[in-house]
Formats: sequence, structure tokens, C-alpha cells
Amino acid sequence: MAEKKLARADDNQVMKIVYTFFLGALLALFVGLGIDTFYPGPEMPEYPAEMQYKPGQDEFTAEQQQLEREYTERMDGWREEQNIYNRNVAIVSLAAAVLLLAASLALEKRNKVLTNGIMLGGLFTLLYAIGRSFASQETRMTFAAVTVGLVVVLFIGWRRFFQDREGSPPGPAAGAAPRETTGV
Repeated sequence: MAEKKLARADDNQVMKIVYTFFLGALLALFVGLGIDTFYPGPEMPEYPAEMQYKPGQDEFTAEQQQLEREYTERMDGWREEQNIYNRNVAIVSLAAAVLLLAASLALEKRNKVLTNGIMLGGLFTLLYAIGRSFASQETRMTFAAVTVGLVVVLFIGWRRFFQDREGSPPGPAAGAAPRETTGV
């Protein structure tokens, strides 16, 4: 009977871990897909059909050379728009990550599994924001995203793992003798 209870407890623990990761991944997907749905990126220009290679053609005609120049200009404009778009997506997803991480702190005393899932979703969204900031090719934006990420992750880690529930740093209780450690 005790073995069945232990097996159920182990199964329940595994399901909590799976749920935590699943919730985290879904939250990050929700943010990314939500941004893409309501703020779609610029459309890439299509390569002109007239520029396709034709057997036996050694050089481009004057018309084809003009089409190539126009296409190159459109591609340069699209790349610039894409960099701006990636910067904006990085800013919005960075804000969403901070909100998710703040929500995980606000809910941390209510439900540990739910809180961990929200925290993981915030961390995944933070990684997404940093990736988008790299794609923007703006080093200041990337530095800002990494700085915010570092500060938030350090704060969350300190708050969740190194501060006990009463707000004081962890350590031996007042009057308690220090634990002995072995050299192993």
C-alpha cells in the first residue's frame, strides 16, 4: 500500500514538472505569436520573374539590369524595415517577459507549480526578446535587452532561491550551531 502511494507521488511529481515546462513554453509561444498576429513583419520583395536564368543567355539585358537595381533597392529597404521591426518586437517581448516574471513573483506563495510555469514562460520570452534584439543589428538594443535580462534573472534567482520566505537571507537559525561539513 505504501509503495502505491509513493508511486502515485512520484507520478504526480513528474506531471508537475511536465506541466511547468509545458506552461512555460506555451506562454512564450503566446507572446511570440500574439506579436506576430497583431504586428506582422514587413513583406520581403519577390525576385522578378524576368530575372530567372534562361539557357544560352550570357549577359543581362538593359531591362534586366534595371530590374536588378530596383530589386536590390527594394531588398535594402526591406532589410532596414526588418531591423526596425525586430527592434520593436524585442522591446514588446522584453516588456512581456518582465511582466510574466513579475507575475511569477506576485503569485509565488499561492501555487508553486503555476508560479514556476509562469516564471519559466517569462524566461523563455526573455530569451526570445534577446534573440530578436540580436536580429535587429542594433548593439544598444541588444545590450539593453541583455542588461534587463541579467538584472531580472539575478533578482528572481536571489528572491526565489536565496531569500527565505520571511525576507531574510538564508542561514543558520539564531542560536543554532553551525553544521559540520565533510571534506568529501
